[in-house]
Amino acid sequence: MQDFDTALESLVTRDARYHRDAYHFVREALDHTQGLYAKSGHVSALELLEGIRDYALKQYGPMTLLVLDEWGIRRCEDFGEIVFNLIEAQVLKKTERDRREDFVGGYDFTEAFRKPFEPGATARN
Repeated sequence: MQDFDTALESLVTRDARYHRDAYHFVREALDHTQGLYAKSGHVSALELLEGIRDYALKQYGPMTLLVLDEWGIRRCEDFGEIVFNLIEAQVLKKTERDRREDFVGGYDFTEAFRKPFEPGATARN
């Protein structure tokens, strides 16, 4: 496994679609997700997407969509691209069943990140 900061330098140079903060966020969201599911190892793409949503809402609240957009993240597939960039950089590991496609269509960003803050929305835990 490669050091995160070393890998990040080459990642943002090679793939300029995502801001370096996006990679830090996904790494932190992975740690958060592992805590949610009481795992110290592998989580599925769906578990990670749910953990990312939870972590993002807790960190950025109603500003989540704006922050993610600033980083180049506009759909769940972008999270998958970041994860697989980190896998290719040998920062993260995958199982033989993990695929980029597992992140396709995870959830609608407006539903996930804006709707919880609209008037009349049910409060999140």
